[in-house]
Amino acid sequence: MTKKKLIETSLPLEAINAASAREKSIRHGHPSTLHLYWSRKPLATARAVLFAQLVDDPASRPEEFPTTAEQDAERARLHALMEKLVVWENSWDEGLLRQARDEIRKSNDGRLPPVLDPFAGGGSIPLEAQRLGLEAHASDLNPLAVLINKALIEIPPKFAGMAPVNPDARDQSLYQRAEGLAADVRYYGQWMRDEAERRIGHLYPKVTAPDGTEHTVIAWKWARTVKSPNPANPIEVPLVNSWWLSKKKGKEAWVRATVRGGQVHYEVVHSADGPRGEDEWTIKHGKGAKAVGDGTPFSYDYIREEGLNGRIGSHLIGIVAEGQRGRLYFSPSQDHVAAAQVARPDISVDGQIATNPRWFSPPAYGKKYFSELFTNRQLVAMTTLSDLVAEARERVVNDALPKGLPTGDRLEAGGNGAQAYADAVATYLALGVSRTVDYCNAMCSWHSGRDTIRNIFSRQAIPMVWDYAEVNPFSGSSGNFLGQVEWVVKALECVPASACGTAAQISAVERDYSGLVVSTDPPYYDNIGYSDLSDFFYVWLRRSLRDIHPTVVSTMLTPKADELVANPYRHDGKEGAERFFIDGFNSVFARVRQGDNQAVPMTVYYAYKQQDAEADGTSSTGWHTLLDGLIKAGWEITATWPMRSELTNRMLSQGTNALASSIVLACRPRPVDAESTTRRAFVARLKSELPGALRTLMQGAIAPVDLAQAAIGPGISVFSRYARVREADGSDMSVKDALLLINATLDEVLGEQESDFDPDTRFAVRWYRSYGWATESSGMADQLARASDTSIGALERGGIFEAKGGKARLLPPAELQDAWNPASDERLSVWEATVRLAAVMDDQGADAVAQLLAEARDHVNLDAVKELGFLLFHEAEKKNQAKDALLFNGLVSAWGDIAEQARRIDPSSRSAQAAFDFNEEE
Repeated sequence: MTKKKLIETSLPLEAINAASAREKSIRHGHPSTLHLYWSRKPLATARAVLFAQLVDDPASRPEEFPTTAEQDAERARLHALMEKLVVWENSWDEGLLRQARDEIRKSNDGRLPPVLDPFAGGGSIPLEAQRLGLEAHASDLNPLAVLINKALIEIPPKFAGMAPVNPDARDQSLYQRAEGLAADVRYYGQWMRDEAERRIGHLYPKVTAPDGTEHTVIAWKWARTVKSPNPANPIEVPLVNSWWLSKKKGKEAWVRATVRGGQVHYEVVHSADGPRGEDEWTIKHGKGAKAVGDGTPFSYDYIREEGLNGRIGSHLIGIVAEGQRGRLYFSPSQDHVAAAQVARPDISVDGQIATNPRWFSPPAYGKKYFSELFTNRQLVAMTTLSDLVAEARERVVNDALPKGLPTGDRLEAGGNGAQAYADAVATYLALGVSRTVDYCNAMCSWHSGRDTIRNIFSRQAIPMVWDYAEVNPFSGSSGNFLGQVEWVVKALECVPASACGTAAQISAVERDYSGLVVSTDPPYYDNIGYSDLSDFFYVWLRRSLRDIHPTVVSTMLTPKADELVANPYRHDGKEGAERFFIDGFNSVFARVRQGDNQAVPMTVYYAYKQQDAEADGTSSTGWHTLLDGLIKAGWEITATWPMRSELTNRMLSQGTNALASSIVLACRPRPVDAESTTRRAFVARLKSELPGALRTLMQGAIAPVDLAQAAIGPGISVFSRYARVREADGSDMSVKDALLLINATLDEVLGEQESDFDPDTRFAVRWYRSYGWATESSGMADQLARASDTSIGALERGGIFEAKGGKARLLPPAELQDAWNPASDERLSVWEATVRLAAVMDDQGADAVAQLLAEARDHVNLDAVKELGFLLFHEAEKKNQAKDALLFNGLVSAWGDIAEQARRIDPSSRSAQAAFDFNEEE
């Protein structure tokens, strides 16, 4: 009999989600900064999911934990360990990681199982498997993903603990992970930068200030141009989204454009009194374009026609330079225009941009090849840096041999001597060059609010940019080459390198899954064009790494025909794309099911977006495809968990219905002899099992905002354990209909809680459900009060209701702001306690709530207060009352910590509470 794992029962979801959200603010040293990849999973999420996937739930070990209380206590201990484990600063706490490994061994017959992600992408899951001491396996069809995973999990352990070989390295024996390798990447990166500047530095002249001082240029601001369609004034018109260079207070700068002698002249003005409104642009999405000088309007269609005929030019409109106290802005000069006019270098590797306007708009304007996204000067810089990788590699070999390293085989052949080590250093240098490409292209814009350059991939697409910033790769500011190498170095210094890892280029449909635990983040239907986007970097990586990773970069562009993405441009329209994705997806998970690891569930991530929601409360094609594909491939889904990298309060405060940014599913192989059932029997089983599962969820560390999604787990588990569920007409029930039934059952279960509440609370819940905080007739209130076994007078004495002049209403939180002492409240209902505590949580924070809980615990059932918080969140969300949902979610999300704090408080030590400062309009 298989043992249930922790992920199939309970998770400290709030702690995981908080750590995942916090990761977004961590930059230097975070492994995601090694190289850009799309939609990576937060490391905290991956680490927590792997641990919970591999560790037994206490209830599955009754010989050790025979009672419910002992199981709850052990579960709480494991949750506490996980809450520490997900904290970024604990990523290198060897003592804590050792505890985690011991727990994994205890649940897996004394061993640490190997883990595979067959859609490895940016590498979060394999990296965290390695951090937990597990043998990590990563595979992907995309060569960019394979290179990233090699750099994260395969190369660092091979050279862990090794001292650097460069001539300036100091002798020391303190290297534990890949710090020595990182030091060499930094050293040879500096050599590449200096050598490149020696060869092409003259193409990047300094700018001379009016006082005669010279300054290093950070970026040149250019505007694309087209000829004005006005035949009476056919000037070259600059296409500018904003004339502003800097909007920082006291340092404002903008470009003034004037027409003189049939040409546009540009002057940088230092003044806060710059262009506003319609004067700030000459091209704007939704409004078209206009000519400077005479204001002649023209359309995007006209610009496209000019672009397709090769008639888009460019003008230098401003220069940004380094100053002692920030940025300096200069008017363009002919010398700097001339410096950029260099011959186009030989581009041996180029690629055609995908003609998919959803992700790429440049082809519509005549820019059909990746090389056309660069100026000639940028192409010179990038080819120079790319080719210097091979030269740097030879220097590493020559420096390593005198340090005692044997020559050995190359890295791809499995070597670990000087040749392989030089290949390793070159790999990271090439990633540094590739990172530079993100900034050193003609699709980067200038951010006038932050005085810095925006990289091309500010989102998962390459849009057309009209006024672009050309970065200086030899400056000390944004986008410079050495800065990009430093990002790579800091990431390398922080990878665990604690267990062996492998990264292979292979299709998920073809690879072997024997003996491997699978945790994976597959492509999200049609959300991201991974291979098409990757080509932008791949053409440069291939130029640098053809002799170092010849197998990985063997193709001219990234493989696309077999990429598991629903791309209508590649698969004969929307229906063909859907069919391709579903067939491929089902094939992958049918093959995974043939693996022989039955003791551990598989975990699968799904990126759930706000716009996936449909009006009936279910979700769109991608989500249904995932569930349907897994079930048809023979999997039983045993849990679903919402994983967020956005803080709950932020999502709710923005008025969203707070759908998760990812859902993690736990899945086990369904027995081949699984029975079929009827709709009636399925509904009966659902109503039998779901209430208990929901109560377990609500008693654990889950927020109300996540309950509906988490409830799908036990619900879809019932559905997926059957070979089929037959409708009354004999057809098979669809996943969509099953989800509707699960949602309806959730409503019923939460609604049934009302019968356990006191009469005043039952009345208030029913009133809130119908009228919220609005005013209605006293007659309606009287009828509902009688039906709830209470009265209007009793409700008024309870301090939660008001009736006068034939009108009645529930008192909103803003009006429950008088000083309140639960111990002296003569008619304290669960409703009053819940609403007041939620109000205090929102206004004064957790400490104030804990003090009140300490006083209220002998006068009201606190478990009922928490249950009502769940119910009221659910009702507020259905009514689209984001403010109320935020209020009740805030209280229940922090309940565990608050309750623990309250247990340590002596209520007699508290003085009378001050009045609440609650403004409902804020």
